[in-house]
This record gives sequence, structure tokens and C-alpha cells, in this order.
Amino acid sequence: MRTNLRSITTAIALGVATLLPVKATYAEGMTQYVPLFVYRTGPYASSGSLWFAGERDYFTYINEVEGGVNGVKFAIEEFETEYNPDRAVEAYERSKSGKDGSPTAFIMTHSTPATYALMDRAREDKIPLFDPAGGPSESKNGLVFPYVFPLLLTFYGQGSVAVNFIADEFGGFENLRGKKIVTVYHDSGYGRASQPVMTELAKKYGFIDVQIPVAHPGSEQTAIWRQVRAEQPDYVVLRTWGVMTPVAIKTAKRFGIDTTKMLGDVWAGSRADMIPAGEAAVGYNAIAPYPGGSDFGVHAKLKKHVVDAGLTNLSNPDADFGAVFYNVGVVNAALAVEGMRVAMEKFGNRPLTGEEMRWGLEHMTIDDTRLEELGMMGLLQELKVTPTDHEGGGAARVQEWTGNGWNLVSDWLQVDDSIVDPLIEAKAAAYAAEQGITPRSID
Repeated sequence: MRTNLRSITTAIALGVATLLPVKATYAEGMTQYVPLFVYRTGPYASSGSLWFAGERDYFTYINEVEGGVNGVKFAIEEFETEYNPDRAVEAYERSKSGKDGSPTAFIMTHSTPATYALMDRAREDKIPLFDPAGGPSESKNGLVFPYVFPLLLTFYGQGSVAVNFIADEFGGFENLRGKKIVTVYHDSGYGRASQPVMTELAKKYGFIDVQIPVAHPGSEQTAIWRQVRAEQPDYVVLRTWGVMTPVAIKTAKRFGIDTTKMLGDVWAGSRADMIPAGEAAVGYNAIAPYPGGSDFGVHAKLKKHVVDAGLTNLSNPDADFGAVFYNVGVVNAALAVEGMRVAMEKFGNRPLTGEEMRWGLEHMTIDDTRLEELGMMGLLQELKVTPTDHEGGGAARVQEWTGNGWNLVSDWLQVDDSIVDPLIEAKAAAYAAEQGITPRSID
């Protein structure tokens, strides 16, 4: 293993209202080991650090206020990967067997390249990979991908939501015919992931689909935006990440591209992206399965018990509490907690194995009543995960950057499943054939 793979171990906590009966037996003195694959250094650190802080703060709330999940507290260990999938593999091998007698029930990969690198190993080891709004779109099919969970919204779904919003901007789908939509994308599996759905939607609605890659890390993009300008786009979609996003917005503006006719995907729409872009970002829109803001009920709990108590993982809570990527972390941690609660109803209040956690995630339903209890109404969509559907959601909102913060400019926009699902099923079937996988049958 590499000597520069550093880990930081901290026991912390996680909190939501109890679902189990009052007479339930609670665990005491037990911990659930959770490895977090992070990148607090490198070109993606500004976005990643907020994401990990949101998770850590939510886990801290659970431990300190709720006493853990039914008495089981979290032992968190961070592994610095610098967004490098090879280092994620190293971290996985070090953490897959748990620690100090506590099993690994799930792994938050925080990276689509890492999920691709790990999903075959995780299937063999029976450890769920937790990658909401990321990972391979085909892993929505839980029969072929039993241990990958692209919860909330797949990349195919993000492409569909993008086209739905752009159609609204032009006054209806019929007005997309002949329009040119240029996607500028991170030249990786993540960035390329929406191309199949954009191809199919272009056929359906008659728009021209142009795809232009940007090499990692994307800190210089003059040639890219000269090419975009030559295309004379009617709308631009950004599938970028980290420093690539503000550089794209600033360079687009310099080349005369109307940034109010740009739409970022989930990972190209955070405060950390907008501030460096300055005035060029005002009016820019982004897809938001996790909207920004600190006015949600969950934030009142976090503010009181974590931030004001001096326990936050944020370096600058005055600026970043409620930022988009902070909220990504809060929601992701809450989804993990909810999956554990469901699993404990079946397997008991104790640290869980990967197989048990998979069962919990596959039977997790979060309705409006539960959203209210969690303080997440408007922050998180209703969710119903099943053994056949590991996405469980399929919707997102769109938010606009004002120069000072984000304003929501749409309701929840639903994915066009008539386009997306056949693509997912075909790709899942091809993967199963290639890997010699027999899809699960569900009783």
C-alpha cells in the first residue's frame, strides 16, 4: 500500500427521529465502522471538503444528540484519495473488513471513477457502494448491481432533467426542434455518462446534440470555449467538476457565451464553484437534487447542536453552512442512517454487515411524513428504493445563482423514464453478459 495514504480516525454521531417501538432493545457501547474516501487536497478539494463536512456534521449530530442509531454510534475513518481511483482501491482493501471488531456495512465512494473501480470487488465482498447522484447509471438495476446504489438521480436521469428544464425555457418540447445544445464535459466516465440519453432525447425532440470534452483538471479552457462559440449554441450544459467549473463559466463569458443560458449538472453547481467565477456566474443555473440553503428544519438542529457547540467539520461555517455541497453531505449521511434504521428493524440494534445494509437500503421508503420528521422537506425528494430500483427517486429541482446565493427556479422535474429505463436495462444486460452475472430473482 502507499505510505502517503493517510487516515484519520474519529468516533462521531448521527441523528434522526426513532422509528422503532419504545420497548425496543438498544445497543450500548457498539460502533459501526464507516470508511470515508475523501479528497481534501488536490483540484477537487474545494467542493469535496464541504461535502465531507456535511456528512461528518450529520454523523456528529446523531452520536452526540441521538446517542447513535438505536444506540450504535459511528466510528469514522477518512482515507485521502485526492480523487484518484487507484488510491480508492487501496483504501477499500484496507477498510473492507472493518476495524476493531466493527464490520463495514457500506462505503461512501464520493467519486464515480472510484465506484467503477470498486464495484466488482464490492459485489464479491458484499459491501454496498453508496454513490447518490453518481456511479454507473445502469446500476439503478439492482438485480444486476446488488451492491451499487446511485440513489436519488442517475446520470442518465440528470440528462433527462436538463432537457426538461431547457424545454421549459424555450416554451415547450416542440420548440427544441432545430436548437443546438452543447454539452461541455469532464473527459472521464462521469462526464461522458449522460451522452447516451442526450443522443436519444435529441432524436425524440429534434435538437442538435454536440459533446465537447475538457481534460482533467480543466484549469485552462480557451480552446474549448473558442470551439463552443463556433458552434453558436442555443444552450450549454456543463458536466464539470472542481476547478473546471468556475474556469468554464469565466471563459465562456469572455467568449461572449450567455451564461444565463448555461445549466450545470449536480456536480457543477455549488457556491464553491460560483464565488471564483464572480459576476460571470450571475444567472447561471444548476440541477439540484440537493438544493442549497440553511432554512430547512435539519439545519436548525445542526446549527444548535453541532455548529454552535463547536463540533462542526466546516472550516468556515459562517460562509459554508447550508452550501450545496455541504447539503449533499447532510443528505447522503441521512440516507445512510435511514437505511441502517430499516435494516435494524429486521436484524436487530447492532452493527450491521454489508448484506444486512443492502437489505435495509433496498427496503427504504422516505415519504412526506418522514421528510417532515427529518427536517428535509424541500431538501430531499420522496424516495422508494427496491431490489429492482436502486435509484428510488428520479427527480431534481433547478436553482439559479444570484451572486449571493441560490434561488430555486423550478419544482421537482421528473426523469423521462420512457427514454432512460430502456437505456439502463440494455446497458445492465450487456454488463451482466460480459461479466457472466446471472441477475438476481426476487421472491
